[in-house]
Amino acid sequence: MVRIALAGNPNSGKSTLFNLLTGSNQYVGNWPGVTVEKKEGTYKKDKEVSFTDLPGIYSLSPYTLEEVVSRDYLLEEKPDVIIDVIDAANIERNLYLSTQLAELGIPLVLALNMMDVVKKNGDKIDTKALEEDLGCRVVEISALHKKGVDHLIEVAKEAAIEGKKAEKITYEGDIEACIEKIYDCLPKLKEEGASRFKAVKFLERDEKLWESYPMTPQERENLDGLISQLEENLDDDGEGILTDARYNVVSEVTKDSVKKGRTGESTTDKIDRIVTNRFLALPIFAAIMFLVYYISISKVGQPITDYVNDNLVEGGIQAWAQGALEGMGTADWMVSLVVDGIIGGVGAVLGFLPVIACMFLLLAILEDVGYMSRIAFILDRIFRKFGLSGKSFIPILIGTGCAVPGIMATRTIESDQDRRMTVIVASFLPCGAKLAIISLFASAIFVGKWWFAPLTYFIGIAAVIISGIILKKTSLFEGDPAPFVMELPEYHMPNPGNVFRSTYDRCKAFVIKAGTIILLATLAIWLLSNISVKGEFHTFDDASTHSILSAIGSLFAPLFAPLGFGDWKAVVATFTGLVAKEAVVGTYGVVAGLGAGLGETDPSVIAYAAKTFTVVSALSFTVFNQLTVPCFAAVGAIRNEMNSSKWTWIAIGYQILFSYLVSLMIYQFGRVLVLKEAANVGTLVAFLVLIGSLYLLLRPDPKKKAARQKVQAAHESH
Repeated sequence: MVRIALAGNPNSGKSTLFNLLTGSNQYVGNWPGVTVEKKEGTYKKDKEVSFTDLPGIYSLSPYTLEEVVSRDYLLEEKPDVIIDVIDAANIERNLYLSTQLAELGIPLVLALNMMDVVKKNGDKIDTKALEEDLGCRVVEISALHKKGVDHLIEVAKEAAIEGKKAEKITYEGDIEACIEKIYDCLPKLKEEGASRFKAVKFLERDEKLWESYPMTPQERENLDGLISQLEENLDDDGEGILTDARYNVVSEVTKDSVKKGRTGESTTDKIDRIVTNRFLALPIFAAIMFLVYYISISKVGQPITDYVNDNLVEGGIQAWAQGALEGMGTADWMVSLVVDGIIGGVGAVLGFLPVIACMFLLLAILEDVGYMSRIAFILDRIFRKFGLSGKSFIPILIGTGCAVPGIMATRTIESDQDRRMTVIVASFLPCGAKLAIISLFASAIFVGKWWFAPLTYFIGIAAVIISGIILKKTSLFEGDPAPFVMELPEYHMPNPGNVFRSTYDRCKAFVIKAGTIILLATLAIWLLSNISVKGEFHTFDDASTHSILSAIGSLFAPLFAPLGFGDWKAVVATFTGLVAKEAVVGTYGVVAGLGAGLGETDPSVIAYAAKTFTVVSALSFTVFNQLTVPCFAAVGAIRNEMNSSKWTWIAIGYQILFSYLVSLMIYQFGRVLVLKEAANVGTLVAFLVLIGSLYLLLRPDPKKKAARQKVQAAHESH
């Protein structure tokens, strides 16, 4: 068995190559003890070749979990060969990692990926010159277009069999001399594996190595003195010295082997001058998101949804099923179960699939062309002012598809405080499941109001920013946000395969959830709504208060009355949303089947919602379900990423409290300002909540205030 490790920078095409090589022969889990994804697989053309897809990293310095697990794997597991996947269009930056991989003493092969982009740009790369300078094999490939991949694996297998290590990269005189003297300070080091890598890391003052390597006090003192002398001579710390030295090596290598075919600004640079402009970036982002929602809700998705609901679900499948079952003499309770429970509940959710699919399609296009990564860069400037890094936006953005992978994506954030805070707020933007709720009210209450759906998106962003300000001023989350480093890919036309695969996968997950979790939830809702509190089974003709379901909802209804939805049906729908947010609409699909008491000839879920909500209470209900605890699956992800019961409860508690108070203010102020109703005690409470919120937002940061007082006291003492 030949064991091959795939290493490389983020966005170098490493995962695309791994998927191409392994196909379905791959296994995904977590690295032992950490929540970083581990991918392994066997070559689909040769079962004797296995691959480990290491996390995307920029270096082998232990700054992030990804770098730690990649480094530990390479040092401890010692694969037969490393394939370093390089974005050939950005070769200078990618080769920085290559200089470190070459020091591990493991056969190394460089895979120059995206060579199609290089040739399109008119650039030329002399692979023979690269091989001579770096002392390892270099292969040109294009993983996206499946070119050169088979040759790459043959070269990697040859390198593994030969066992030839990459030739040593040497640095300028003083640095190289210091590295050699490190061996004198630590005599055993020369005989160990990856000795060159360790010697260089000692010079960098790598904390992980300095803490773990067995040294006598005298050896430690000699080593520290040697490195301190070099730092004094070169007027920099060890890490800075090696960083400059590596980039000098990369610069010398690429000077001989890389010829740029174009000069001046690229098309990407010209576009970025506009879309990442300090003043234009946010208005452009807002306009694009408004357009996405406008197209999805008003122009494409909603008309199809209306047709599906009116003609296929209600007027078609439900009517046909009811007629067929009644024609066979089926019992009334079975007719109600199938028509109102199964078809009414699941159909109500699937009816909004066209809107959700259109939204997923447009977002997938924006991701594929390279625009969404710019949004993270743009929002970093804003988020940093409020205590969050731009890295926090990546999980939040992923969460617009599903909260679970969004929460899992927080593991790329180095700072524990930033990561925990991002876990708490990662589900605040509407996900695919919440789009069903938004679509319901867009059809029932906010008809023709194209601004409603994008408003929920920007309410989510505002909630993230407000939470960042408030939480960062507490002792639990204090500290400066982590530095933000991110790859900005070149703009390109969207790849139809990638776009449709992404859209299909997200829609498939939505449909599967509707066919499993939502089905079970709606069946439970139907059953509870047809069993009385005395344990008797009835098919209630109206939404009476005799069922177990209504009794449960009525018990908690007073708690939600200040938010504008104290009706037991809305309360029950909110509770079932904890199973899955799609179940909120599914619950109304079941309850609408019991809605004869409305006096409506059309008992559809849209007509039912239109009858039971006002503009203000609908917005309050939507925002509460958007900002509160997302679903049980997301809670599990929170528990996994927090790795602490205490922090899980802190996250859940904050989400419930925050969503409740925001919805309270929306309804109480909206009731007075929009519906022109009289102010009451609820309005006073909402006003006090607003005052308290403004205080938490505007109060000085205690840590910064203490620092200023300390400086002031020092000045006064002088």
